[in-house]
Amino acid sequence: MAITNNVTELIFTGLFQDPEVQRVCFALFLPVYLATVLGNGLIVMTVSISKSLGSPMYFFLSSLSLVEICYSSTVVPRFISDLLAEIKTITLKGCLAQIFFFHFFGVAEILLLVVMAYDRYVAICKPLHYMNVMSRPLCQVLVAGSWLGGFVHSIIQMLMTVQLPFCGPKVIDHYFCDLQPLFKLACADTFVEGIVVMANSGLISVISLLILVASYAVILVNLRKHSAEGRRKALSTCASHITVVVLFFGPAIFLYLRPSSTYTGDKLVAVFYTVVTPMLNPIIYTLRNAEVKNAMRKLWGRKN
Repeated sequence: MAITNNVTELIFTGLFQDPEVQRVCFALFLPVYLATVLGNGLIVMTVSISKSLGSPMYFFLSSLSLVEICYSSTVVPRFISDLLAEIKTITLKGCLAQIFFFHFFGVAEILLLVVMAYDRYVAICKPLHYMNVMSRPLCQVLVAGSWLGGFVHSIIQMLMTVQLPFCGPKVIDHYFCDLQPLFKLACADTFVEGIVVMANSGLISVISLLILVASYAVILVNLRKHSAEGRRKALSTCASHITVVVLFFGPAIFLYLRPSSTYTGDKLVAVFYTVVTPMLNPIIYTLRNAEVKNAMRKLWGRKN
């Protein structure tokens, strides 16, 4: 039976209804997005150019920064422009495309964080074998696998969503397209689809988080064998990773591992991980890493 969609265009309710508040949000979030692109872009460029940042850790950091740019750009530019629009519209096809890329880059980031935890585990627990284990071909395979995992995850979501009929209403209670708000508009029972989203998105987050917690627990136990200076350096690096993990996984688990409810709180939580967190990551990694800061100084010194 063919799927009939009478709805071709959707309307966002947005984050806030008050025009004055929306203009304030525009003034706040535009610099945040620009800082996200510039900060993460600077990390990608610095790691690509600097010979002192050739270790696997920085290759993964560069890959994470690239994913952050893509992830944020999936949602934030439209969100910012909609803050100045009286009616916030998007086509159904555009909505589905936004959902696809949002979940694609989101899961790719989750898997990259797991890869980075494995990298730190090998570096700290098996330091003599580090360069042999974390060879350049393996690092490239791990990064490619992260992107492939995100792609497969998102394809599963899309195959499920495109089969739903949308015949009205067409107002989506969010500031961007995501699965649970879109399901509310379907002219069919979406209970099963909602469970699949919880299983697919929520369990990926939980399982990955458990792997990360276990990895860093093993690392912390093994740090007792290191010298005081070795412990300090390792803890500094791990602290950056753990901070990013908490900032990313906390909101993701809150949104995707529970049944959908009212979206007022959900939208505020979503702002944090779509707008704020991608900007914080380069700050977190560079402020606690002397090698990255020195490489950036040399890069800018060479250009000037």
